[in-house]
Amino acid sequence: MSVRILALVGSLRAGSHNRQLAEAAVKHAPANAAVEVFEGLADVPFYNEDIDVEGSVPAAAARLREAAGEADAFLLFSPEYNGTMPAVLKNAIDWLSRPYGAGALTGKQVAVVGTAFGQFGGVWAQDDARKSVGIAGGAVLEDVKLSIPGSVTRFAETHPADDAEVVASLTEVIRRVAEQPVAAA
Repeated sequence: MSVRILALVGSLRAGSHNRQLAEAAVKHAPANAAVEVFEGLADVPFYNEDIDVEGSVPAAAARLREAAGEADAFLLFSPEYNGTMPAVLKNAIDWLSRPYGAGALTGKQVAVVGTAFGQFGGVWAQDDARKSVGIAGGAVLEDVKLSIPGSVTRFAETHPADDAEVVASLTEVIRRVAEQPVAAA
């Protein structure tokens, strides 16, 4: 049986290198894992407890929670915006953290990876995402990391799925996420 890994991409841009990295994860996932990219983060409203009411949760947020509930583990792809993770990724984490102590992330393995233009590949953003998702209840794989620097030049003419070094590293990340999924609490 394959481990179901839900990928959340923190960039909404059509040509996003993080989106391409997520596509590479889908394409090159090892046989024991199935990676699915969640579509629709742009439609999820900002988290607000006033609208997070049973029976009237916005449809886009409900779809996110449903997809996350069906996942065994998560792979977050984060670019770096002004030294931290993008709002769309933080918002997804906020929605998935509720209800408090029993959200869709609770007890499930999470790895955070990504690429960014800068020389460190977005490590600050990825560290912030790890912190946030850990507080939200995810079982963060702190030692499973992949930060690819210089995305604009590195992927100018090559899709991440066609970069042998990236594929090898990404496949190892997915293997580690799928290795021992934690049972949800």
